[in-house]
Amino acid sequence: MTIRSTLWGRGGEMEEAVVVESGITEIPQSTVGCGENGTSVVLVSNHSRATPPLSVVLATVLYCAEFICAAVLCASYHNNGDKIWMGLTITFVLVPSVLTQLTLTFIHRDLGRDRPLVLFMHLLQMGPIIRCVEALIIYCKAGKNEEPYVTITRKRKLKNGKAVGSPMEWEIGHSERKLAVHRNAFKRTAVIQAFLGSAPQLTLQLYATILEKYPLPPRVALMVISLISITYGALVCSVLAIQIRYDDYKVRMKSGAYLCMVMWRGLEITVRIASLVLFSTTLTFWVIPVGLGNLLIFFFQPWVEFWARRASLPENVEKNFSKLGTTVVLCMVTLLYACINIFCWSAVQLNLADHDLIEKQPRWSRLAVYYTLRFVENVVLMMMWYVFQSDFYTYICVPLLVVQLIVCYGLAVVFMLLFHQFCHPARKLFKHNVEDCLRCACCCRKDRSLSQSQSQSQEDGVLVTEDAPPPDLTSQLGDRETDILEDTMEAA
Repeated sequence: MTIRSTLWGRGGEMEEAVVVESGITEIPQSTVGCGENGTSVVLVSNHSRATPPLSVVLATVLYCAEFICAAVLCASYHNNGDKIWMGLTITFVLVPSVLTQLTLTFIHRDLGRDRPLVLFMHLLQMGPIIRCVEALIIYCKAGKNEEPYVTITRKRKLKNGKAVGSPMEWEIGHSERKLAVHRNAFKRTAVIQAFLGSAPQLTLQLYATILEKYPLPPRVALMVISLISITYGALVCSVLAIQIRYDDYKVRMKSGAYLCMVMWRGLEITVRIASLVLFSTTLTFWVIPVGLGNLLIFFFQPWVEFWARRASLPENVEKNFSKLGTTVVLCMVTLLYACINIFCWSAVQLNLADHDLIEKQPRWSRLAVYYTLRFVENVVLMMMWYVFQSDFYTYICVPLLVVQLIVCYGLAVVFMLLFHQFCHPARKLFKHNVEDCLRCACCCRKDRSLSQSQSQSQEDGVLVTEDAPPPDLTSQLGDRETDILEDTMEAA
């Protein structure tokens, strides 16, 4: 399939060219015109069919599956008389569900529009379902009728992690814009559902399973779906961080990159939740200060940086918000940021002074410090559980379990390094990649060892010179030479 595009010539006139849908960068560089700033620009006036909203469907399926499994499990708890487990399970389902409805209503601005059916579905906690149906209807109708464009976007294409070709400008129609709004809304709700609902839910159900020594089928199903939801939420965080950081480029993730990210995030989250649950089964009340400490540190860290910069609150976060409303929204964002970092690396760094609330230049030192401290914390929690465990764990090999968890977290770090070195879509744009950091560390270590060996050899040489006795010149003379010397002395 080919499309017609408009090229801006160097003299200001417009030229036409045929562009291949699968690779727009196949246009010859000599035919691409010059833009306003002296850069070559390709203006695409008509483009291919909109992509299906798979992320919207996946987020809706996870939301419904977790809700249904939690309802069945609550019924089982009610029949068995487990009021505490039932109450906590309902709490970890309803709280993120209410926040999801508020987020979708806020993003789509439904309060100022006459949409009673949609608002009623949100009151029934079924907002994601009606939103998913709307997105599917928009996708099915897209491309059938020619529609005027809403805006023009400019991107550069990345190939093998390196920018290639000229910047491209193409028109965004109404259908594509509506689908983009739905995708962005469901990405945010997926993160909320994952770290405010699924992560506490998985921790609770795993704790209950270990205490009762019996895995209920609805509980196992809920745990599996919660783990998938958390992993998907972590993947969304990583992809959003890449898209925000490289906003000028058209980022496309390959299947190998997604597989590497799934392994990285899945192992990291599994080990983190397992270490927290094992520690809580032995030292139940001590897990509260551990969790609160993590929450408070990551909650106040963006605010401390904000006050240290002596910055002011960002304007136009929302047009109708006052300073109090802006502060409340920022507190909710930092709360979500703290909850994410309790279980895994958030991949984004908050900057409350910026309009987008995201740090555009992430620091690799924070990533290294986070994983180092988190590894130490997980090891300490597992060691404390190993020391204070009771006869309750006689049916498993405790040392083997500890070693397996430590190795799994190490594998998570390895997959993270592999992703940034080989699978990151913009890896050629890094100033310093993983290989450079490792090479620099090895070179520093070699230089340090070489300097230490040279200084040690110099010290050894000085010591030998000081401790050596003065040479005896007569000791090397033979008997004949000694007799001649004595006769010469007598003759004198």
